[in-house]
Parts: sequence; C-alpha cells; structure tokens
Amino acid sequence: MILYLDTSALVKLFVEELHSGSVRGAAARSSLIVTHLVAYAEACAAFARFAQNGADRTLFARLRRALDRHWVEWEIVAVDEALVRRAGEFAARYGLRGYDSVHLAAVEAVHDASRGRADFRFGVFDTELRRAAKLAGFPLLQA
Repeated sequence: MILYLDTSALVKLFVEELHSGSVRGAAARSSLIVTHLVAYAEACAAFARFAQNGADRTLFARLRRALDRHWVEWEIVAVDEALVRRAGEFAARYGLRGYDSVHLAAVEAVHDASRGRADFRFGVFDTELRRAAKLAGFPLLQA
C-alpha cells in the first residue's frame, strides 16, 4: 500500500493522539509512505506546541530527531509551480487553507502516479481537508 500522510496524520506517528494506532498500523503495512515537503515545518510546529503545552524542554528535540530518522525513508513531494497552481484551484473549489490545498494537490499527483500499481490511501484527520479529499474521490485511511 502507498500511504500519503498529511500533517494531521503524520504527527500521530510520533505523538499519542486519537487514531494514532490506526496510522501506525497503516504505516507498518505500507510499502511506501509519502508526504509533502511542507509537512516537515508543520510537524515541527505541532511538536513545538506539544512541548510547550507539556512544559517539557526536551520533547521538541526528541520528536524532531524521530521525524528526521523517518523522513529519509519516505518519498517527499517537492514544491513546484504546477502543484502550487493546482493547490490554488483546490483552495477555491473546496474552501481549503493554503497548506491543506497543497497537500490535496500532492495527494492527487501521487494517487494518479500510483493508479493500478498499488493500493493507495490518504491518511488525513483535519476535518476540512478530509471532507475535500472525500469529495475529490481519494481513498481515505479509515479512522
């Protein structure tokens, strides 16, 4: 299975949250994990919030090191003009925030490239992005 993780799903690999178990299980069963380059900054921002909320000065560094270990194993979709323009279309069509529309455009590119070669699932737990992905017809990771 090819598993695309938006940031809401990716963070669940490293932090215990609702649905962390399903994301970790899907990741373990996947032959390829894919995300977009912006997920790195978004995940680090989430890690910083977790560390700040937990008043743990070492948590951010530990979570970032764990992300770095996995990051090199994953396929990372890069920023390019065609993808960003497609994201702009998705932002208008589905009422998405900027980075959410970038993730959706990346999902479309990966899904189209993998069609017929492997099972594909989009791991997403952001409510608006999940709604848009469902409307667009992308197969979602079950919560």
